[in-house]
Amino acid sequence: MTERGLRKKLVGTVVSNGMDKTAVVLVERLTKHPSYNKYLKKRAKYMAHDSQNLCRIGDKVKIIESRPLSKHKRWHIIERMSSEG
Repeated sequence: MTERGLRKKLVGTVVSNGMDKTAVVLVERLTKHPSYNKYLKKRAKYMAHDSQNLCRIGDKVKIIESRPLSKHKRWHIIERMSSEG
């Protein structure tokens, strides 16, 4: 069996689960401004595949990069870490 290589893993919060087998995950990260040395909060939304429709809004999940599943979906949910809500 061949390895897929290093795939990115991110942790975020589910903000939408209205679609079938898809959840929208909001990932926040801190970056330092190059000249002001202030930390800024960057946010990104990712559509992730949720094959069993288990995720609810507010759940903290871990997602992993995968092959393109649709026009916008390139991530899989691999773990529900906690339920907040």
